[in-house]
Amino acid sequence: MKRIFTSYLNTFKGLSKEIWWLALITLVNRAGAMVIPFLSLYLRDDLGFSLSRVGWVMTCFGFGSLFGSWLGGILSDKLGYYKTILLSLIATGIGFLGLQFITSFWAVCIGFFALITVADMSRPAFFVALSAYSKPENKTRSLTLIRLAINLGFSAGPALGGIIIASIGYFGLFLADGITCILAGLLLIQTLNPKKAKETDQEKMIENPLAPHKDRLYVIFLIALALFGVVFVQYFSTVPVYYKEVRLLTESQIGLLLGMNGLMIFLFEMPLIAFMEAKNWNHISNVIGGLVLTGLSFGFFYFSGWNGVLILGMAVATLGEMIAFPFGNAFALRRAKLGRQGAYMGLYSMSFSLAHIFGHNSGMQLVDRLGYKSTWAIMAAITVVALLLLIYVKRNKDFSKI
Repeated sequence: MKRIFTSYLNTFKGLSKEIWWLALITLVNRAGAMVIPFLSLYLRDDLGFSLSRVGWVMTCFGFGSLFGSWLGGILSDKLGYYKTILLSLIATGIGFLGLQFITSFWAVCIGFFALITVADMSRPAFFVALSAYSKPENKTRSLTLIRLAINLGFSAGPALGGIIIASIGYFGLFLADGITCILAGLLLIQTLNPKKAKETDQEKMIENPLAPHKDRLYVIFLIALALFGVVFVQYFSTVPVYYKEVRLLTESQIGLLLGMNGLMIFLFEMPLIAFMEAKNWNHISNVIGGLVLTGLSFGFFYFSGWNGVLILGMAVATLGEMIAFPFGNAFALRRAKLGRQGAYMGLYSMSFSLAHIFGHNSGMQLVDRLGYKSTWAIMAAITVVALLLLIYVKRNKDFSKI
């Protein structure tokens, strides 16, 4: 057991201290994001919005994420990643503190659009910072550490949020979110101020940088990733409903299944990524493998009777996620060396915003009109399209070895 634990810890060796600080800032920020998991309940129960109005607020939320990712990419290139992250954290903290006083429908729509815009400005900037503080050979593991911090934060956030709601009400969530965002900003000032932090990436950007939308292979790659996102987000929208309506699972059982995703990532993602990097497989091949696993996981839903098969399905889907996302991130960072990093990573973040905007709603509409089995078949077809696009990227002569 001691040898296994030591081996696990060794997968974290070699990462710069700045990456560890970045992970801690991410953990504090994500753990404080307590309003988000309870947003629909807050709008429904506390503000009394109809389901239709809740849907429109969530749509504004999604478009705010899309716009924020684009804007953050531009600001990262213009102002630098440090100022962009700091501006985002402080502005988001102030936004959360103020948003609790807005109650009218249109004001809430505009307020959440603005809040998520400034919150998600930091997403591409975090990617650029991560690239700056990582040696080229450590980028994928650095990305995995950040994902670990995100998952730990998202695991702790809802648990703390539930306690706060039960104790002092929803306004406590806004207060906690605002304070933690500002604390994350102060931690950033103390640890990653350019005057104190040392960049370790010695790779040079090329002259006459290429705009990401003109990088044909990169755009095709992002389309494939957005399609993958549409498939994957079903595990957080249509699949839980399927668990309850078709498999007759209780809310606690559904929670345990979804929690299994975060637990697997916490325990196995870093050793898995370290193992795969040692094999020196190229990034796109790994993304293809992850996408195949996630697509195959929907096949488990066709096995009726024994609900234990759902555990296997979640395990396969999570394994696909653990492989596809870190190596997809790493490919995007390396491709960004062709041009403006902020703009490249902004476009990368936007691909997942699009998946959230269209994936949840389209999945629900398909289930409503065609049923679950037909929806799973359509998800499999989308997976195949994404695979074909990734295979094209991999085989293209401009692909090289990234």
